Amino acid sequence: MKIETQCLHEGYHPQNGQPKALPIYQSTTYTYDSTEHIGKLFDLSVEGHMYSRISNPTVEAVEKKIAALEGGVGALCTTSGQAANLLAILNIAQAGDHFISAATIYGGTINLFGVTLKKFGIECTFVDAEAPAEEIEKAIRPNTKAIFGETIANPSIEVFDIEKFAGIAHRHGLPLIVDNTFATPILCRPFEFGADIVTHSTTKYMDGHAVQVGGAIVDSGKFNWANGKFPEFTEPDESYHGVVYTKNFGSAAYITKARVQLTRDFGTYPSAQAAFLLNLGLETLAVRMERHCRNAERAAEFLAASPKVEFVHYPTLAGDRYHSRARKYLPHGCSGVISFSLKGSRDTAIRFMDSLKLANNVVHVADICTCVLHPASSTHRQLTDEQLTAAGITPGLIRLSVGLENIDDILEDLQNGLNALD
Repeated sequence: MKIETQCLHEGYHPQNGQPKALPIYQSTTYTYDSTEHIGKLFDLSVEGHMYSRISNPTVEAVEKKIAALEGGVGALCTTSGQAANLLAILNIAQAGDHFISAATIYGGTINLFGVTLKKFGIECTFVDAEAPAEEIEKAIRPNTKAIFGETIANPSIEVFDIEKFAGIAHRHGLPLIVDNTFATPILCRPFEFGADIVTHSTTKYMDGHAVQVGGAIVDSGKFNWANGKFPEFTEPDESYHGVVYTKNFGSAAYITKARVQLTRDFGTYPSAQAAFLLNLGLETLAVRMERHCRNAERAAEFLAASPKVEFVHYPTLAGDRYHSRARKYLPHGCSGVISFSLKGSRDTAIRFMDSLKLANNVVHVADICTCVLHPASSTHRQLTDEQLTAAGITPGLIRLSVGLENIDDILEDLQNGLNALD
């Protein structure tokens, strides 16, 4: 199936006489014919559901759909995108380990990696994603376990050079983890360019309607976890009676371990109702992403033509420094998110935003409705001035998430905001 068809038909396949819509299995508990079968479930020797803290039939169907969309061997849904990124790292790193991340990532993830994981004894080095490969490789240590980046950086809209970082990671026997939230698999499938693990905040475009927070981890199934750097995959797991993940689960070793170890212990699994709502969003994802991209292209061109705008970051613009890279990784569009900076101070940006009538001033992005945010005073407020600069955030920077409204209405609203600066 083509990806537009997969959005509708993957994951849940009703049989003769079964409901067409994905059923909501609103249950924490499952029944079995024998205690022997329960024992096999806990030995991970048979497939099935033990408890809804680990898996659930409704959520499983959505996981299968997301895995199919990304082209992976399996997926794990979580309660948020932050939980997805947390588990993605904890599945391969522990106290005393180290990993590398591009500096131009979401501010909340910078805090997760640079502050919270440090309390776990896991250190992160943030690197300039545009630095030469040999400079980035200098940050790799004997205890480095992964490299991380975002396909489209939030909020600077920088396009991550997936192939470059995959080459760096694989030369050192490391996996590349890519947060594909803004692009979604409709616009980019990182596995096709060498990434090994993909994460998502499904709260954004995948849901689309701002009705629930969620996340996902997708496993490509292609990384060699038996290369000697990851003994937790090749040595017996005593918490599951000596299961060896690479031996028992083959190409799905990573995603299985994440589920049965981390989801089991952290309880980061979404509800059946949340998965049902996410599935409704996924069904229209391909159609929505096309409209988001076309509207954003028009909005970016409009803003770039204004003398009140200092700069516009959107890769389809001919002068954007990521224009050629976007044609490689994002040939169908660059999502609906634009970053632009108004000439002036923070107060200028705030005056513009407060003058908008159609766009919602919210702490959210990638919604069906147009919304705006001032990162320096909200999502990235916890960052130092140095970190803000490294993330490409100026005092006048505004993140504009272009929705599905008629583009003429969106442009009129932006013009009203600009007029307020006179």
